[in-house]
Amino acid sequence: MRIQVNGDQREVYAATILDLVQELALDPRKVAVERNLEIVPRSLYAVTALAEGDRIELVQFVGGG
Repeated sequence: MRIQVNGDQREVYAATILDLVQELALDPRKVAVERNLEIVPRSLYAVTALAEGDRIELVQFVGGG
Protein backbone atom coordinates (compact mmCIF):
# COMPACT_ATOMS: atom_id res chain seq x y z
CA MET A 1 0.00 0.00 0.00
CA ARG A 2 1.10 3.59 -0.49
CA ILE A 3 1.47 5.80 2.56
CA GLN A 4 3.41 8.94 3.37
CA VAL A 5 6.28 8.52 5.84
CA ASN A 6 7.97 11.68 7.10
CA GLY A 7 6.77 13.55 4.02
CA ASP A 8 7.86 10.94 1.45
CA GLN A 9 5.48 8.70 -0.51
CA ARG A 10 6.38 5.09 0.15
CA GLU A 11 5.15 1.65 -0.87
CA VAL A 12 5.03 -0.60 2.21
CA TYR A 13 3.97 -4.13 3.07
CA ALA A 14 3.24 -3.33 6.72
CA ALA A 15 -0.28 -3.85 8.06
CA THR A 16 0.22 -2.15 11.44
CA ILE A 17 2.37 0.59 12.96
CA LEU A 18 4.58 -2.05 14.57
CA ASP A 19 5.02 -3.81 11.21
CA LEU A 20 6.04 -0.48 9.64
CA VAL A 21 8.56 0.32 12.36
CA GLN A 22 10.09 -3.14 11.94
CA GLU A 23 10.01 -2.87 8.11
CA LEU A 24 12.02 0.35 8.45
CA ALA A 25 14.50 -1.47 10.74
CA LEU A 26 13.78 0.83 13.69
CA ASP A 27 13.59 -0.08 17.37
CA PRO A 28 9.94 0.35 18.46
CA ARG A 29 11.11 1.27 21.97
CA LYS A 30 12.96 4.30 20.58
CA VAL A 31 10.40 5.65 18.11
CA ALA A 32 7.45 8.01 18.52
CA VAL A 33 4.74 7.67 15.86
CA GLU A 34 2.07 10.07 14.66
CA ARG A 35 -0.64 8.75 12.31
CA ASN A 36 -2.77 11.30 10.50
CA LEU A 37 -1.82 14.04 12.99
CA GLU A 38 -2.55 11.92 16.09
CA ILE A 39 0.11 10.40 18.33
CA VAL A 40 -0.14 6.63 18.59
CA PRO A 41 0.67 5.26 22.06
CA ARG A 42 3.46 2.69 21.93
CA SER A 43 1.13 0.15 23.57
CA LEU A 44 -1.10 0.33 20.47
CA TYR A 45 1.56 -0.04 17.75
CA ALA A 46 0.74 -3.74 17.21
CA VAL A 47 -3.01 -3.17 16.85
CA THR A 48 -3.11 0.13 14.95
CA ALA A 49 -3.82 -0.75 11.34
CA LEU A 50 -2.39 1.23 8.46
CA ALA A 51 -4.58 2.29 5.55
CA GLU A 52 -3.89 3.49 2.03
CA GLY A 53 -2.95 7.17 2.10
CA ASP A 54 -2.08 7.37 5.80
CA ARG A 55 0.35 10.12 6.79
CA ILE A 56 2.91 8.81 9.25
CA GLU A 57 5.54 10.83 11.07
CA LEU A 58 8.30 8.92 12.86
CA VAL A 59 10.70 10.45 15.36
CA GLN A 60 13.61 8.32 16.55
CA PHE A 61 15.14 9.04 19.94
CA VAL A 62 18.92 9.27 19.91
CA GLY A 63 21.07 9.34 23.02
CA GLY A 64 24.53 10.71 23.43
CA GLY A 65 26.32 13.77 24.47
